Amino acid sequence: QMADPFLYHTGERSQYGCLGHEVQIEHIKAYVCTPSFFTDKAVIVVHDIFGWLFPDIRYIVDLIAGHGYITICPDFFKGTDPWKTTDHWADFADWMKHHDPMKVDKEADVVLKYLKEQCGAKKIGIVGFSWGGMAVHHLMLKNPQLTAGVSLYGIIRDSEERYNLLNPTFFIFGEKDHTISYDQITLLEEKLQQYCKVAYEIKVYPGQVHGFAQLKPEDMKPDDKPYIEEARKDMIDWIKMFI
Repeated sequence: QMADPFLYHTGERSQYGCLGHEVQIEHIKAYVCTPSFFTDKAVIVVHDIFGWLFPDIRYIVDLIAGHGYITICPDFFKGTDPWKTTDHWADFADWMKHHDPMKVDKEADVVLKYLKEQCGAKKIGIVGFSWGGMAVHHLMLKNPQLTAGVSLYGIIRDSEERYNLLNPTFFIFGEKDHTISYDQITLLEEKLQQYCKVAYEIKVYPGQVHGFAQLKPEDMKPDDKPYIEEARKDMIDWIKMFI
C-alpha cells in the first residue's frame, strides 16, 4: 500500500462558483476569466493532476484575472481523464507515462496563438502547480514567448539542460513536501546559479505540504493561511514585475 504522495485531500473541499467561462480552442477546451477592463496582458495557468475542471485551479484563474490579466487554464490532458481521488497510487507511474508534463508544447502553442490573435495579448506569463509546475519549468526552457513563469512545487530533475531558463522564473516549494526533497531544491539552486542567465528566485514556505498554494480561503487551516497568502502574493508580484 503506497501512501498518498500528496497529503492533498481533494474530497474535503468546498464547492466554488466560477467567475469565468469555457471556450474551445482548436482541439483544446479551456477555462477563461477576463478582467472587466481591456488589457493586453495574459497569464496561462497549468493545472495539476486533477485537471482543468478542478475547483481549486479555477479559483486561482479567477484570482489572477482579478489582478488585471486575461487568465486561461487549458485542458492539457486533451479530454483524457485526470487523476481522480478514487484512483490507486500504485497506478500513478503508469498514468504519468500517458500524461507527461514535458509534452505540453503543442498545446501551449495553440493557447499562445489564441491569446495573441483572439485576445490581443502582447505579454504572456505562465504559472503552474505540481504537474503544472513541472510543465512550467519545461516551457520556460523552451518557449521564448512566455515572458515570465512561476513554477509551484514542480521540479524537473537530472539534466544540465534543465537550468538554462529563457525568461524570469520563480520556484515555490513547501518545506514539508514529501514529493520534493530539500536536496533537490538545493541542487536546483546550485544549477541555476551555474547556468541561468535570467532572473530567478527559489522560495521555500515553512511547514507547507505539496499542493498548499491552491487552497481556497474556506479550505485553509489557520496555521497555514499566512504562508498560502504569502505564496499567492509572491506569485502575483513576480508576474506583475515582468508582465
